[in-house]
Amino acid sequence: MNEIQIIQQKIYGIRGQRVMLDFDLAELYQVETRALNQAVKRNIDRFPDDFMFRLSPTEWEVISSQFVMTSRAKRPKSSLPLAFTEHGALMLASVLRSDIAVEISIKVTRAFVAIRRMAASLPPTNTAADLAQLRQDFEELKLDIEDILANQNEINEDTRAQLELINQSLAALQSTHRLERRPISGFSLPNKEKK
Repeated sequence: MNEIQIIQQKIYGIRGQRVMLDFDLAELYQVETRALNQAVKRNIDRFPDDFMFRLSPTEWEVISSQFVMTSRAKRPKSSLPLAFTEHGALMLASVLRSDIAVEISIKVTRAFVAIRRMAASLPPTNTAADLAQLRQDFEELKLDIEDILANQNEINEDTRAQLELINQSLAALQSTHRLERRPISGFSLPNKEKK
């Protein structure tokens, strides 16, 4: 697998944007995540919201569940990762000021471009038709579920009626046929008259 493909695997879709996380970029730029984040803080005016944002706890939970080897151990529990858009990842190269950063920023750009090309080559979706089909499928499922529940209620009521008849029959049998106690062979019952 070439470096561009490795970088592409570190690009995630979050908030409708393609982003890379701070620890992945730090690994690529060969710096510690802490050092990368400090450089960003020192140059925060270079990173507007459309270049970088901090993940919410929910976003981090969803993204980190996709990792083969989670990076939670690398990060303090109180700190959530920063997500950098393509422009933010490129701005990091100017902030980090190293030959490696320049080289990696070119590869990061190529990875983002390759992903854009792949997305553009996908067949267009007809969202209105897709939505109409989803609605139709939903309505069909809704009707099927209503039928199943109605059938279950009918079965339950039939079963209740049958159980009630069985209970009544058992009660009638118990009241008409009182069993007499018979002595068990070899044992005698105490005689009440002798007392």
